[in-house]
Amino acid sequence: MRRTTSPFSLLCVGLGTFLLVLAGLLAWYVEPRAERTPIDTDTTTVFTGNGSYFDTEEIETVDDQRITITRQVRGDVAESERSGRAVWDVTTSVDTAASLPAADPHDALQWTLERWVTDRRTNRPVHCCGEQPAFEGEAYLKFPFHVEKRTYTWWDNTLGATVPLRFSGTARVQGYEGYRFTGTVAPARTGSRLVPGRLVGRPKQSQVLAEEWYANHGVELVVDPLTGRVLNAAIGPRKTLRAPGSAKDAVVLLDSERIAFTPATQRAQVALAEDDNDRLTLLGTVLPIGAGGLGALLVVAGTVLVVRGRGGRGEPEGQTRPDPDTSPTTLETSTM
Repeated sequence: MRRTTSPFSLLCVGLGTFLLVLAGLLAWYVEPRAERTPIDTDTTTVFTGNGSYFDTEEIETVDDQRITITRQVRGDVAESERSGRAVWDVTTSVDTAASLPAADPHDALQWTLERWVTDRRTNRPVHCCGEQPAFEGEAYLKFPFHVEKRTYTWWDNTLGATVPLRFSGTARVQGYEGYRFTGTVAPARTGSRLVPGRLVGRPKQSQVLAEEWYANHGVELVVDPLTGRVLNAAIGPRKTLRAPGSAKDAVVLLDSERIAFTPATQRAQVALAEDDNDRLTLLGTVLPIGAGGLGALLVVAGTVLVVRGRGGRGEPEGQTRPDPDTSPTTLETSTM
């Protein structure tokens, strides 16, 4: 009996096995490692809203003014690759209509430069690489991957502490659905500032070390559930000065019920989230299912062909099967 396994059947089995292994690698190795905070980010988000601020030229608080917050995030690629962390440099500018556009950041109502360092997988803060300021919590510029419907600790850089943000259902941003998280910040002292005494109700004192206080009417973040990218953000900051030991605000430095992402910023954030989701879905679902399904079919088909080939029979070349009717049944004998 001769085995007649065809090369095609072996090819099917081999290719099918390769695709099954590839499907597993994509689903359990490649896709989880693709869920990493990017290091080459370069994005600008803009918040706008109306509110009050202290006009240093008028020496008084002016109301119902346009306020713009511009935040630019740039990844330090070289430092990120060296450390294995996500190292981002963040500049934030708070401007009025008079200071936009600001050629010099010192013309802004407020300007800060910060360096944020996080674990690329968990989004937790990592205290290295020139981090400034040191921060804590689970979320700030983004949330972790695979956002859960629970309370997260959000870092408020003005407060210098974490704030609990509760899951408050879902919301749509530019037609894209995300998880909504909300919270508030009760008034808290955040520092001190030397000001003329008359500014805080102490006219007999030329200079007073006034207390700086901060609160937030409401923080609302809408987040992409898979990537943790912030699709929309709205805040209600209130910054004031108080006389030393006083329980009453004397001067309003900044106050707004709501400053939120502009429609253009929302669209840009949604587009980035959609691109991230498409890439992760391709690596984690579409390609593994396709490769696994095709691989299984090829292995089954190849195995069937192998079994059939091994079950075939063939005759040795140049030989014929003896005819039972003409085969001798007795021994020939000779007579003496």
